[in-house]
Amino acid sequence: MLDEPRSGRLAAWGNALLAGLVSPDEAAHRIAADDASHRVADMPGETAPVGLTLALGRLRALGAKGLRVALPIAGHPLGLSGPPEFNARALDAGEAVIVTGVALGLVPELFQAGPEGDVHSEVVWRSLPVREAPPADVPSLGEAERELAEALREATEVLSRLNVAGAGPAAQAALEAYRARAGRGREVLAPGYPPRALRVLELAQRVGALIEIAHGAGAGAGEHGAAVSASEIAARAEALRPVERTARRAQVAAYNAYVEELERGGF
Repeated sequence: MLDEPRSGRLAAWGNALLAGLVSPDEAAHRIAADDASHRVADMPGETAPVGLTLALGRLRALGAKGLRVALPIAGHPLGLSGPPEFNARALDAGEAVIVTGVALGLVPELFQAGPEGDVHSEVVWRSLPVREAPPADVPSLGEAERELAEALREATEVLSRLNVAGAGPAAQAALEAYRARAGRGREVLAPGYPPRALRVLELAQRVGALIEIAHGAGAGAGEHGAAVSASEIAARAEALRPVERTARRAQVAAYNAYVEELERGGF
């Protein structure tokens, strides 16, 4: 939950490009971030993988209106709309981007390259047909914000009850990672997104930080609080599961806010 998903970067900066708010080169640079390269395979009209700049331009020419994010896990097809082949690939990857107006979806495949000590990531986005239908279980921004406020209270209560709010190196590392992220939170979403989307995404990341702290506090000997037995650790995970689900739904709602606003006629 602390890490910005690649699908989030692709959707956010791809939407900024479609809105004419950034250049193709800037969008591609922001999407790639620290990865060595991003390419898109199986694009209509292409026989080999192409770079992000060409792929985004091709999607715009094909009539793309916006990009949505899906963050599915087993038992929760969050943001997906079918067909089964695309859903299965997205579930394996844990994320995907759906292109509205073109009926295409993009699923990332991650490859590691380079010698030991200098390994870098290369990403190939696989293009597949998708069903044009409402995405599964994605709330509106307003719903997400209300649900997150309650989820934050629940996560804090669980941490306090289990006495793990500040426990161990793993918890401290997760907290420091969140603080560093929050310090540059304004870079998370691209131009064109409503301020409420940024608030929801930042709150989702805060809830995600608490969840990681709770899970990490029981990761090893000397790093747990009151929950020291396997059964207590399992109870902690069960208590946090609905909180984590809420945070993931809110994260998707924030990234999809551009398309939501577009469909309401806000742009």
